[in-house]
Amino acid sequence: MVRYTLYVGIGTGVLSLLVAFIFSRIVLGKPRGTELMQKINQQVQKGAASFLKTEYRILVIFIVLVAACLWVFIDSSIENNEVPGTTISFIVGAFFSMLSGWIGMKVATKAAAPTTEAAKSGLNAALGVAFKSGAVMGLSVVGFGLAGVSAVYLIFGDMQLVFGFSLGASSIALFARVGGGIFTKAADVGADLVGKVEAGIPEDDPRNPGVIADNVGDNVGDVAGMGADLYESYVGSIIATMAVGAYYSQKALNAPAVLLPILVAGAGIVCSIIGTLIVRAKKEEKVRSALFNGLLLASILFVGCTAAVIHFTDVNITDQQTGEILFGKWSIFVSIIIGLALGLAIGKLTEIYTSEHRGFVKFIARQSQTGAGTNLIAGLAVGMQSVAAPLVLIAAAVYASYHIAGLYGAAISAVGMLSTLGISLATDAYGPVADNAGGLAEMSGCEPSVRDTTDTLDAVGNSTAAIGKGFAIGSAALTALALFQTYAQQAGITGATGLDILSPEVMAGLFIGVMLPFLFSSMTMKAVGRAASSLVDEVRRQWKEIPGLMEGKAEPDSETCVLMTTKAAIREMVLPSLLAILSPIAIGMLLGTAALGGLLAGALLSGVVLAIMMANAGGAWDNAKKYIEKGHFGGKGSDAHKAAVVGDTVGDPFKDTCGPSLNVLIKLMAIVSLVFIPVFKSVRPTETEVSRAPALERRLEVGRVAQPLLKERREAPADAQESEGQMLQAQLRGAR
Repeated sequence: MVRYTLYVGIGTGVLSLLVAFIFSRIVLGKPRGTELMQKINQQVQKGAASFLKTEYRILVIFIVLVAACLWVFIDSSIENNEVPGTTISFIVGAFFSMLSGWIGMKVATKAAAPTTEAAKSGLNAALGVAFKSGAVMGLSVVGFGLAGVSAVYLIFGDMQLVFGFSLGASSIALFARVGGGIFTKAADVGADLVGKVEAGIPEDDPRNPGVIADNVGDNVGDVAGMGADLYESYVGSIIATMAVGAYYSQKALNAPAVLLPILVAGAGIVCSIIGTLIVRAKKEEKVRSALFNGLLLASILFVGCTAAVIHFTDVNITDQQTGEILFGKWSIFVSIIIGLALGLAIGKLTEIYTSEHRGFVKFIARQSQTGAGTNLIAGLAVGMQSVAAPLVLIAAAVYASYHIAGLYGAAISAVGMLSTLGISLATDAYGPVADNAGGLAEMSGCEPSVRDTTDTLDAVGNSTAAIGKGFAIGSAALTALALFQTYAQQAGITGATGLDILSPEVMAGLFIGVMLPFLFSSMTMKAVGRAASSLVDEVRRQWKEIPGLMEGKAEPDSETCVLMTTKAAIREMVLPSLLAILSPIAIGMLLGTAALGGLLAGALLSGVVLAIMMANAGGAWDNAKKYIEKGHFGGKGSDAHKAAVVGDTVGDPFKDTCGPSLNVLIKLMAIVSLVFIPVFKSVRPTETEVSRAPALERRLEVGRVAQPLLKERREAPADAQESEGQMLQAQLRGAR
């Protein structure tokens, strides 16, 4: 049974990769337009490839160092472990994460020219090219994720070793998110500040040397970065649920509860593939509904497929002592559907707070009429307000799934949320392709109708990108919670010996955990500011020193801007990433596993709150600017527009660097803690393991001896109590 189930997981993963390959061939086989279009598009491709190559060279060194540590400190401590399974799993997880990001980014950068050319034929043709390129990213992520987890489990058959796969995925995701986020926002802010604000030239104007870097950033941040983020969530949710299932099944690794997440994820892949095949729209107002209909169809099919899987799978959660069934299979089914519904609900809430068609964005735009200050106040207020509803929904989902199917229900709800990731990520990743296509149309001098078509796709892409960020945050919360539960079980801090928040160690961990997302965000915000400043100086220098550049008679040196931003992003990503990796290790070794549990709890709560606030505030600021640019409140060039540009400049690192990076932070800290539990226990053994149990036994023995002796002494005459007291002390000393 276990072997066949894992073959199903590998098979559906390979099927997903096969469909992704077919989509990539379709996209890359489309006409690529004029020579000028191809030349500009090749600059973006070259810049994106250069960034990822530079980043991956750093990551290879990181992978080698971490693999060496895992081999020495983890694999060597596991009894009867002849093969360094954790180390191998880590390397495979990291490699698949890098590979999926590279494939998705490669196709996305090449798809801009075919999308622009297709826009000359109409909206549906352009949507088909852009969406299929996004689907390559989505299907690559779930394909490599499910096939990788299934293969590693098939080879090693040990959950402790499979945790290394999740660690590899998480590590790469953090660097990809932080590095890509710093690059994309430094380029975006730098290009906008000297272009739209200082020089007053249009967005994507070919005279701006920072435009190519801006287009490169869209791909390395919103395609490769987002893909790595959700790849990690996808893998982490499956592995965490398998670990919880093993715990409930008395570590029987072939139990249905262990294998169910693989079958559920496989069903989600098949349904996502079907959903991608129906996405098409001929009218502007139908684009949004076309994308939603594809996701809705995939979700409905998933419900039916999951019901069939549950029906034919004898999966129940039983009491470890008595064997009594605690939660039946249909309770588990309901928990899966709760997670799926939560993902759709959070996406809808994100749209409400960030869409230019909604009241919150219009409120920020209206407040821009009185200056940048009121614009910033309004944006922050909307961001803070947007935290309430998603957190209530997450709390309700966790509460309901826990009471319906216990810890297993809470964990597998995360798998349910991410089940249709193949298509939900596609609706997000197509946005940067449409954005790049619009820039390409502007720089190559296409007809205005072409830019109108790409702008329609881009406008919807902005909304789907915001929804994707909300979905990523929600999935990060559930995945981190599942990993936290797994950590608590592996560390032995559940039940009666669970976390005591009144304990000074746990309290210290809580405070430090709450602080870390804020410190991490501060680091990434400063990094964007420093990198953007260097780009601004470079663009100003080129306008000053290259004759005829502003008149359009000379070409800008875009390659220097890309190289400069790449170096800045790679340099700036190191310190925040090390903070995320080393903090749990330091707390675990210095204060112990209970304090580390407090750290994870604090970081999870504050990280989710801060991520939602930043992502939604940034998205609302961005779309408030776009709303004004459509002619409202004075339109482009008005005082309201200038104020909105300032708000958008602040919101850019909020929504594309800090907020998304926090998703990875909370998950990576949990998986690092989980993998390094053996080290923490060897350095700081718990009281239970060292002294508490023996001391308690000695006290109980003393009590058993003392109780009858004390009773006899109380009943003896007064003159005999003194001598009996001396005898009692002697016997107690013997008991001790």
